[in-house]
Amino acid sequence: MPTAQNIDDLIAILGNIIDDARARQSRDGYFPALYRLVTRAVKDGIAHGRFEDGERMARLDVAFANRYLEAYDAYRAGAFLTESWKIAFAAAQTSDRIILQHLLLGMNAHINLDLAVSAAGIAPGAAINDLEHDFSAINDILNEQIDKVQNAIARVSPAMWVLDKVGGRNEERFVAFSLKVAREEAWRNAQRLAASPSNTAIGDLDKVTADLANPIANPPGMLTRMALWWVVRQENPSVPAIIEALAGA
Repeated sequence: MPTAQNIDDLIAILGNIIDDARARQSRDGYFPALYRLVTRAVKDGIAHGRFEDGERMARLDVAFANRYLEAYDAYRAGAFLTESWKIAFAAAQTSDRIILQHLLLGMNAHINLDLAVSAAGIAPGAAINDLEHDFSAINDILNEQIDKVQNAIARVSPAMWVLDKVGGRNEERFVAFSLKVAREEAWRNAQRLAASPSNTAIGDLDKVTADLANPIANPPGMLTRMALWWVVRQENPSVPAIIEALAGA
């Protein structure tokens, strides 16, 4: 699969991945369906001047996405993968996790690892400080997509309300996954990598990100596991229908 050269390339490549996953009835199509929605929103934000430096944001968006595309290619080829993506792709091969878990595992690997690495690469050293405003501006765009995604999930996962009833200290790491918190942590990691880039530092960050993935893939606490067991059995059994709902959000 070619790497993306620009955002239009990226949207087209994501479309191909989505179509292929739909044909294979594979859950690894859930995350790219969500990702294409966000990518289109970022493209629109650039066109409407929502960033201080639209050209730089476009380069960051493409560099960021290419890390996912490289991970996806490596996964399909059985090649080396970062630990955080390995967990996400392995989960996509199972039917015992809810839609939200699959999305969160992809978001965890892509935001907590890939975003930090990409931002540091686009704005190394002291230049990272100039990126902060635009990096934060993406949060607003992401927040604008939440209702669309929640509505799409609700159409194919009607028992998601059960998770709202789940509480307690053991379940918080899964239920309270916060996009805002993840992006704030990604920014701090981007600053660290921009100041001291190295493969060792990236490897260490991957280990931390994989540690965050484990309780999402296999949540602690009997109450959470029981709730997830119930929710997954109420979800639409058609993987292509779920991909279609997410892609159409």
